[in-house]
Amino acid sequence: MKNSIVILKTVFLVAFLMLIGCQKDNYEFGDIVAPTNLQVNAEIVGQDADNPNGDGSGTVNFTATADNAITYEYYYNDAGTMAPAGTNTYNFGITGTHTYTVTVVAIGTGGATSSKTVEVEVLALYSPPADLLTMLTADSSRTWRIKAETAGHFGVGPADADSPLWWSAAPYDKDGKGAYDDRLIFNIDGTFTYVTNGTIYGQAGPINQDFGDIGQTANSDGEYENYPLDDFSESWSLSAPGGAETLTFSNKGFHGFYVGGDHSYTILSRSENEMSLRTVGADGNGWFVILIAE
Repeated sequence: MKNSIVILKTVFLVAFLMLIGCQKDNYEFGDIVAPTNLQVNAEIVGQDADNPNGDGSGTVNFTATADNAITYEYYYNDAGTMAPAGTNTYNFGITGTHTYTVTVVAIGTGGATSSKTVEVEVLALYSPPADLLTMLTADSSRTWRIKAETAGHFGVGPADADSPLWWSAAPYDKDGKGAYDDRLIFNIDGTFTYVTNGTIYGQAGPINQDFGDIGQTANSDGEYENYPLDDFSESWSLSAPGGAETLTFSNKGFHGFYVGGDHSYTILSRSENEMSLRTVGADGNGWFVILIAE
């Protein structure tokens, strides 16, 4: 009898819990508020009365502020870079005085946005050393690949680090993904061809934003391992903001693992046939690669 009472109580308890579990939860979202009073300040490094377009470094520091903004995103050359604090730096490397267009998007609650576009006229005077041009192009055209056989050929770390402090790839760690068969061809006239051999490897978010969401499923790390993409051509330029040799691609040129950002790559080290690069991706992290000439 006691067992029957216990069983009956258990049945009622289960039924009660099921009834509670079937009730609809009511969720309330906060107000969706678009940021207002978006202000963007562009500080051209070295700008003064005698140098209205800067000191020739091509460096511009941007600061954005807005009421009710949660984060910010900068767009230049169709590439987006997240800037939670509202600050971002671009190194414009095309020799001479040129006007560049930058759009800042302020993001508020519920994804509501407001944006502002600014233009800056910037002077770049850098003349790359002859040995750098020879290394990069063989004074005509040169083909590069990811040095997959070496530890640290891919890596990630702080944006200002000189090495991948957080993670570095073991030799052939990304075998089977659309990276190791890619080729980067640099021509002395400033043109650049990226040979994909059909697919590329990179972060899903920046790829969707810059190349298009085709419904491919990302892996557990948020990456597309083999995103279909034809060969494409861009241009490249060299600069040296703060004395650091920097390689910058127009639009969507990249270093073998697509992370978005401003497509500027600091040359951390180089020899006759090899170079180590770091770029700051759309996520604000430093992404590293080692390239070797074929």
